[in-house]
Amino acid sequence: MISKNIVKQPKSIVEVQVTVPWADLEPKWNEVLNRLAQEVEISGFRKGQAPLNMVEQQLGNKLQDEFFRTVFPQYLVEALQGSNIVPIDYPRYQLVSFAKGQQLVFKAQVTEKPEVKIGEYKTIGVQRPALKTVSEDEVNKLVDDLFKRWKVRQPEGNQPQNQGAGSGSMSFNQPSGLVDAQGNPLSVTTSETPDDNFAKAVGAQSLADLKEKIKTDLSNEAKFNNELDFEEAILQQVEKITTVDVPEILIEDELNRMLVSLQKRVSDMGLLVEEYLKGQGETVEGLKTKWREQAEKNVRMELGLAEIARQEKVEITDAELQAEIDKIQDAKLKAQFEAQEPRLHLRHSLRQMRTLDLLKTLVKTA
Repeated sequence: MISKNIVKQPKSIVEVQVTVPWADLEPKWNEVLNRLAQEVEISGFRKGQAPLNMVEQQLGNKLQDEFFRTVFPQYLVEALQGSNIVPIDYPRYQLVSFAKGQQLVFKAQVTEKPEVKIGEYKTIGVQRPALKTVSEDEVNKLVDDLFKRWKVRQPEGNQPQNQGAGSGSMSFNQPSGLVDAQGNPLSVTTSETPDDNFAKAVGAQSLADLKEKIKTDLSNEAKFNNELDFEEAILQQVEKITTVDVPEILIEDELNRMLVSLQKRVSDMGLLVEEYLKGQGETVEGLKTKWREQAEKNVRMELGLAEIARQEKVEITDAELQAEIDKIQDAKLKAQFEAQEPRLHLRHSLRQMRTLDLLKTLVKTA
């Protein structure tokens, strides 16, 4: 029977020292030895047929290393049985003492799921940001920008041509094949400002219709951004009422996520992250140091939201998860969700979003 000593440390670190008597270890030692012996070739013997004492001598440290890789996780799980410790990272093992025929003593360090305490989330007050109104000037500016880009793309033959100096008249070549979005022929415009022909060419019924469509799009974008701002305000309040000793590994994971996000934005700009950092006089480690406080807040907010989900019994069913996966059009991306880990991540994300939707109905808005 094993003996154990479990010591909890700050930042949700748990150190477990495990002692296992040789009587428990011997069958496992022989099991590993027999398994490795099947692949060992020794002169004078068929592969896998050499005496075990000769195989053991030839394997040397390889046998012991494989033995440790086999038994460390098994005995750590046994040591943690009956406790409330739920590891959230891979254990780090350290051998204390061992010799064949004697007891094994090793240490394992894990990060446990931290204890999260949440305040009165049902009574938090959040001021919804004012909804941005779309002005006519904004609409006209977008129309003008669209018109300028459209003019640049028109074939040269579609532009007005001067018949000659001093002729006193202008003549235009009738463009062939100039049609609107529905394929209807368009008359040529000589206007230097947006008109109905331009509007039809880009898919609208008229210039007034184009402006109305653009205004609608801008209004929808404003509503979407307003909702994001409202959600962010709620999450900031969740972070403030969440008490947790944030594990270092979760902060590091969040810093890496923030770095990946930066790399994507930089890549969209056509730059390498190394070039961007050099231009900013920054380093990756320097950025992580600057981001650390925000990363810890992000993790605290995430853990607080998960605790609210637990208390409110928010769950995502298998059918709901599969329905979300079925919405994915990219076959390669969709295939990734055949594995368990991506499905777990997606389920968690959906649960967090549903919890946020619930909070939006509970909070007091000003």
